[in-house]
Amino acid sequence: MSIFRKLGWFFKQEKKHYLLGVGSLVLVALVQLAPPKVIGIIIDEIAEKEISMQTIFFWVMILIASAIAQYVFRFVWRTHIWGSAARLEKTLRRQLFAHFTRMDQLFYQKHRTGDLMAHATNDLNAIQNVAGAGILTFADSFISGGATIIAMVLFIDWRLTIIALLPLPFLAVMARVLGSKLHDAFRDSQEAFSSINDKAQESITGMKVIKTFGQEKEDIADFQTKIDHAIIKNRKVNFLDALFDPFITIIIGISYVLTIIVGGNYVMDGTISIGQLVSFISYIGMLVWPMFAIGRLFNVLERGNASYDRVAELLAAKTHIIEAKDAVNAPAQGTVNVQINEFHYQGDDFALQDIHFTLPAGQTLGVVGKTGAGKTSLMKLLLREYDSFDGAITFGGIDSKQYSLNALLGSIGYVPQDHFLFSMTIRDNIRFAQPRASQAEVEAAAGLAVIHEDISQFPDGYETMVGERGVSLSGGQKQRLSIARALITDPELLILDDALSAVDAKTEEAILQQLRTFRQNKTTIIAAHRLSSVKHAEEILVIDNGKISERGTHEQLLAANGWYKKMWDKQQLEAKIEGSEA
Repeated sequence: MSIFRKLGWFFKQEKKHYLLGVGSLVLVALVQLAPPKVIGIIIDEIAEKEISMQTIFFWVMILIASAIAQYVFRFVWRTHIWGSAARLEKTLRRQLFAHFTRMDQLFYQKHRTGDLMAHATNDLNAIQNVAGAGILTFADSFISGGATIIAMVLFIDWRLTIIALLPLPFLAVMARVLGSKLHDAFRDSQEAFSSINDKAQESITGMKVIKTFGQEKEDIADFQTKIDHAIIKNRKVNFLDALFDPFITIIIGISYVLTIIVGGNYVMDGTISIGQLVSFISYIGMLVWPMFAIGRLFNVLERGNASYDRVAELLAAKTHIIEAKDAVNAPAQGTVNVQINEFHYQGDDFALQDIHFTLPAGQTLGVVGKTGAGKTSLMKLLLREYDSFDGAITFGGIDSKQYSLNALLGSIGYVPQDHFLFSMTIRDNIRFAQPRASQAEVEAAAGLAVIHEDISQFPDGYETMVGERGVSLSGGQKQRLSIARALITDPELLILDDALSAVDAKTEEAILQQLRTFRQNKTTIIAAHRLSSVKHAEEILVIDNGKISERGTHEQLLAANGWYKKMWDKQQLEAKIEGSEA
């Protein structure tokens, strides 16, 4: 029953609806006591040969009125109890999704996408069942059962009632033992489902790689292994759940036997009439549902309890990126000053060390280096994806941690190397950060990213659906759409993290020329492997093993005859070879 305590905040919020719903259940329980009593009266009148058509008509009308009243009251409780349960699911979905949007990179490194999806679907459905089927079953079983037992005492005989209820304590013991085991089993079952969900999401996303390497059979076998594991866990849940009904059937059977034996003797000695015995047996029949409902109740509650614990663990997770109490809400702008003494990921060696530079407003900084040198780590710190580093990053003399996240990130246009497009039109992807942007603004941004001509050649133009993650577009087209999406907000700082790697040299030069022309007073940081992307920058940093190994302009770095010069010569030679082969 602890799940009811955990959901106490919601029941207080919805107490009016639940009071109306439970009140209607009480009325249903009271009204449904009439038919067995009426049947008993009719049987006694038949036995005494006192029945008449007028009497039959009267009692039939009572039965019809009882049926209509039950329908009305059932409609009321369904509306209020099920409606409240739907509102709980809606509330939790909003809380969970809002929580996902607030969490940082560490959270998503710890939790798999498929697992998070399982929490947002299966677990929330199980919790919603507690607020709907759980409340209904709890109230209905105890109200109906209690009202029936009271009727048995008042209308028939209290001694026969006690005898008939003697087996019920065994039901409570059985429910407590099985309920505890069911909670643990269902938690394991939900975790197995999360594993399946994560595997399916990962395989669908990586289907191209799976097929390229011919690993379809191996992937199917891996998926089947997870399915088999989930089946084993679910079998345990079903086994424990299935034990409720046999136990309840045995208990009900014992009650019937005791009633027939003792009740038969009571009829023989005149303690009760034959009609009362029939009514009593009908009342025992009405106890069957409350007893079975108790078994179902523990199933619903333990499933909901296990799921609520899983969701609560997620909601309890705290982001490491915390806004200052008096955060600056003005847009971040001005000179960017980076003073990073040390930064490392959890459990890893230093990712960055002694990274110090100043980027005046309106200038361009180039960041180059071999793969894994630390370029993207630097970009992540600029975007406040991590705050745990020794040093400071300031914009316009204000520490980036003093800005609100909206003020900081709203001033930055970021194009990551792993570009992500949404399953919507090209137009909506470009104006994602500025949904009300006009068609002219969308086309202007596309023009800056040198993608407008490509879009115009599509049959549906800007209305073209890009498919999930932009599957219908080439790598270069996806990169340029990502650049257009960043440019439409006209950001104070534009960060291109290896965002030109999929375009040819001619297109790259065209994009960079557009940026130099239309972003003369804006700040830009370009991280790249291809050195031609940064040759026009006012300063270029060469990152090696997380440290700055070289710095200067393009000409100064060539004159230094270091790594930059060797890489430049190599890339120029490769470009000449490719040009001659073409």
